[in-house]
Amino acid sequence: MPARANIYPELQVRSPRERAWQLFRQNTLAMIGLWGLGILCVFTLIGPWLAPYAPYEQFSQVLLLPPSWSDHGNVDFFLGTDDLGRDMLSRLINGARLTFGNAVLIVAVAMLFGTAIGILGGMSRGLKASILNHLLDTLLSIPSLLLAIIFVAILGPGLFNTLIAITLALIPQYIRATYNAVSEEMQKEYITAIRLDGANAWRILRFGIVPNLSDTLISQTTRALSAAILDITAVGFLGLGAQPPRPEWGAMLSDAMDLVFLAPWTVTLPGLAILFSVLVVNMVGEGLRQAINEVMD
Repeated sequence: MPARANIYPELQVRSPRERAWQLFRQNTLAMIGLWGLGILCVFTLIGPWLAPYAPYEQFSQVLLLPPSWSDHGNVDFFLGTDDLGRDMLSRLINGARLTFGNAVLIVAVAMLFGTAIGILGGMSRGLKASILNHLLDTLLSIPSLLLAIIFVAILGPGLFNTLIAITLALIPQYIRATYNAVSEEMQKEYITAIRLDGANAWRILRFGIVPNLSDTLISQTTRALSAAILDITAVGFLGLGAQPPRPEWGAMLSDAMDLVFLAPWTVTLPGLAILFSVLVVNMVGEGLRQAINEVMD
């Protein structure tokens, strides 16, 4: 006999992950941010194939051409050109890999190392925990951008050194967030019960600590990704990061500052790209945090 369909779908038992996804989908701003994040990911992965021109290709006959919706615009160059005749749309699309893609990469590396060190520190006691705590207080007293600039000054200018510097600046933030979360969990009664039941440190970590770190990691990753995007562009704007003619958004913004009155689109468009990327990351992160908090409650 065929199984009867459930006429009360609202009574179906869903996993916490499914409930969190359902709550996330009901958040309009979070879904808008997710679509925007998807666009950035597409540009990062296959941007060179989507761009109409190469990012370094110059068209000397159309220098400082305004966007296509302007009276003097050209539909062949939808967002106009810069002072060297390079297509702005192509450079912005290719710049997504240098700015957003590199930000995702360094945040992933910082999360891997910072979370591991934070878990070990949070589960330890005595002198090791005290030394780690004081060291983190010292590092976190310095803003991440300033710390990144210090590292770049030591390592030398360039995009690769910038990525290393920002990664080193983000790792202490992950260590602190994870350390605080693990220390708080270790003081709860269920951890004491697990210990009395004979569980070793690995089982406590796997079944007690890690499942309760999702909210902390999502919140910290959102902040870290936004900070990484801003730090990469800020260092590039200062001339210490990606060097011309690479189409990194901060470097593009710096190169166009002299044209702010003559060709404002060359300054506005990279700035809007930076704003858009940070905004969609925060929208997705806030939606995930709210969904997880409602499921946990």
